[in-house]
Amino acid sequence: MDFLNNDYAKEVSCIPQVTQREPYLTGRGVIIAVLDSGIDYFLPEFTDRNGKTRLIAIWDQTAGADAQNGLLPPPGYQEGVLYTREMIDEALSLGRENGQRIVPVLDLSGHGTAVAGVAAGSGIGVAPEAELLVIKLGNPMPDSFPRTTQLMRGIDYAVKLGIELNRPVVVNISFGNTYGDHLGNSLLERFIDNASEIGRTAIIIGSGNEGSSGGHTAGIARTNTAVELAVADYETGLSVQLWKHYQDVYNMTVVSPGGDRALLQLSNRNAAGTERRTLEQTELLCYLGEPLPYSASQEVFIDMLPTGSGRRSYINSGVWRFELEPVRTVTGEYRFYLPSYAIRNNGTGFFLPTPEMTITIPSTAHRAVTVGAYDANLGSYADFSGRGYVYRYAQGRPDTTGGLFGVAEAKPDLVAPGVGIAAPTVGGGYERVSGTSFAAPFAAGSAALLMEWGIVKGNDPFLFGQKLKAYLIRGAKPLRGEREVPNTQAGWGALCVAGSLPG
Repeated sequence: MDFLNNDYAKEVSCIPQVTQREPYLTGRGVIIAVLDSGIDYFLPEFTDRNGKTRLIAIWDQTAGADAQNGLLPPPGYQEGVLYTREMIDEALSLGRENGQRIVPVLDLSGHGTAVAGVAAGSGIGVAPEAELLVIKLGNPMPDSFPRTTQLMRGIDYAVKLGIELNRPVVVNISFGNTYGDHLGNSLLERFIDNASEIGRTAIIIGSGNEGSSGGHTAGIARTNTAVELAVADYETGLSVQLWKHYQDVYNMTVVSPGGDRALLQLSNRNAAGTERRTLEQTELLCYLGEPLPYSASQEVFIDMLPTGSGRRSYINSGVWRFELEPVRTVTGEYRFYLPSYAIRNNGTGFFLPTPEMTITIPSTAHRAVTVGAYDANLGSYADFSGRGYVYRYAQGRPDTTGGLFGVAEAKPDLVAPGVGIAAPTVGGGYERVSGTSFAAPFAAGSAALLMEWGIVKGNDPFLFGQKLKAYLIRGAKPLRGEREVPNTQAGWGALCVAGSLPG
């Protein structure tokens, strides 16, 4: 495994300074909850020197409960099966073939196994003595996402288990999607914000890989404005989101590649609901939303569907135009989003994409630690990594009340190594992986080291939540060539664990 290790990534993240000498941190006493596609629990990365599991439990939300045989979900939950440490150890003692009959948890995509290995693998992990809680969410195939309710229950269980066991918990979430206003206002994002304040918890989320995908564009439309979208061949369907301020009123005309036009009268206050239009061989289902009790943004959602079979089973390829006609504008701001690059054909994207505000949901949750990716070998930002925002107020000047001034908030919070990271594979062996999916567990393992130092070792019993985020930000180092910090690419800079410890 010498040619596949993360030693250099750890070195530039200032990890050996705290693991190979005082205070000799390993993550001991901290739980890392991995909410993902499952795990290959037979791998040596997830066992101790005696061959016993390092997993506290696996909650497989996709499994069917069987009360007669004692296969039940965690107490208080209604779906899936909880496999305990004792059950996992029994399965290990029987070997892979027979053991999987006792604990039949599979990781069909290998994503969860890789994430858990980066965070806490015995050989290559950042926190090799942290214990793992694995929550296998629904839809574990590649390029798919769990239902929001499954994710919320997984977070809820991880936080409550930490309270029950009186242990600090790091929750790792290495996936996201593009649906939403990206302002942190959805129920899921607000749930994560609330969960981060319960127990001794830190929630780490990858910023997504949409930075260079061409799936987002934004601007200000105070006069007639056209947004052009290239649709590649053989798209079986596509959805387009427009998010705007409710006080800004537009009409919108959609123009197909062949020149057919459809007017959507968004200025009609009574138009909330669904309209249907057909342009060439593409049917448009158009939904005009309303503000919600927890969000003042307004959504215009357009679902593009083919009208028939054969050649007509694809939407029209070519250049689509969305023409915005202002009726009354206050801010004039608009933001368009497409689905994730992983479920679009290559070549489908906006002609003039905007890389900012491409962090995926739920990494937009304000109280989460949002982690982007950079190339540790080059010391440079990874262009695929989702970019966020920097909110400033008073334009660098004291406000009139004499209060604080400067940066109000930045996303991502920081970046961690996420290019060419070594990770275990299902069935054995290692591979190189890239993406914020793996930068997040690098940071999650680092958070476990800090929480061991602070909470387990008694140096700072309140080192969790926003205090932990503040410590991580304080230790972050600017990437090579960066002059302004924070910025929309790397937030406050690159992870540096030793710099995040006091002293």
